[in-house]
Amino acid sequence: MKNKILTIGFLFLSITIMAQNISQIKPLNSSDFEKGVDGKQVSLYTLKNNSGMVAEITNYGGKVVSLWMADKHGNYEDIVLGYSDIDGFLTAKEKYFGALIGRYGNRIAKGKFTLAGNEYTLATNNGENHLHGGNKGYDAVVWDAKQINDQTLELSYLSKDMEAGYPGNLTIKVKYQLTDNNELKTEYWATTDKPTVVNLTHHSFFNFNGAGNGTINNHFLQINAPYYTPVDKGLIPTGAIATVENTPMDFRKLTAIGTRVDANFQQLKYGLGYDHNFVLNQNMNGLNYAAKVVESISGRTMEVYTNEPGLQFYGGNFLDGSIKGKGNKAYKHRTAFCLETQHFPDSPNQPHFPSTRLDPGETYHSICIYKFSITK
Repeated sequence: MKNKILTIGFLFLSITIMAQNISQIKPLNSSDFEKGVDGKQVSLYTLKNNSGMVAEITNYGGKVVSLWMADKHGNYEDIVLGYSDIDGFLTAKEKYFGALIGRYGNRIAKGKFTLAGNEYTLATNNGENHLHGGNKGYDAVVWDAKQINDQTLELSYLSKDMEAGYPGNLTIKVKYQLTDNNELKTEYWATTDKPTVVNLTHHSFFNFNGAGNGTINNHFLQINAPYYTPVDKGLIPTGAIATVENTPMDFRKLTAIGTRVDANFQQLKYGLGYDHNFVLNQNMNGLNYAAKVVESISGRTMEVYTNEPGLQFYGGNFLDGSIKGKGNKAYKHRTAFCLETQHFPDSPNQPHFPSTRLDPGETYHSICIYKFSITK
């Protein structure tokens, strides 16, 4: 009887502590995201799981605005960068925080590609190259939103023929799920009525110390990739598939991000640090283990799983402190990292890269899972 009373007591104490810690979560004001944009209504949606994680998502660009996670002591932090209201996103210097990216994530050389005998010209919004869908990609459109339940948000969008220069009416559905296994799962489907290229991805900027709370160079990273795609000075792939062996690009074992970021290595000079596509090890069973990040002080850990062949690792090299986000915190140099599951950059111009072509009658399907846990 005594042991039963002790067990009940410990259970009550654990529930009380959890409730106290959950009170550390500071939801954004949903009214600050209520606005009409391009004739459509923008809103804020909240996902919660039974493990105490909370995600807030706006249908403007499908952006994950906040993601609350406890550390190994049960203390909560918001671990993604972003802004506290819709006006912050509308006027943002960095517009990709937490966004859905398309029609083509990453870069296309000189904003041109040929498909089915036709040449297409896109906006050159990254030097002489096209980046993340151009001047107005899917990060800057209002998606139709339907909250299925407390853990699932469904977004849809019709990207019309020749929008941003891309051929074909593309019908897109994206499903965000915050599972009870602490997975933020993003699943994409798309169909077209004309041959086109599609490469959708997600662009959260993570910091496991909390958004705006110092460097990510002390985070440990593993990428399940023996090869990467080297780039030129414009960050366009040269076409080579290069080994990571004996280079600062080798993250096959957990390595602190900052260990070699300033090494005398031409690829790092081109990107001002890491901003490269890695060629993932793949199996024949669908989802592949792509990467892992561990922040040892908080214990916050994330594994990445995907059916995509590539992963873009970006180390926040272009953040310079001029952007102030949630809580009026300045987002300084290398205070965030991104792991974007994808097909390779410039694939439409690189025939030996995995194809991003989508034809009528086919269905594009992509999955990215960020699985969170605690390392003691």
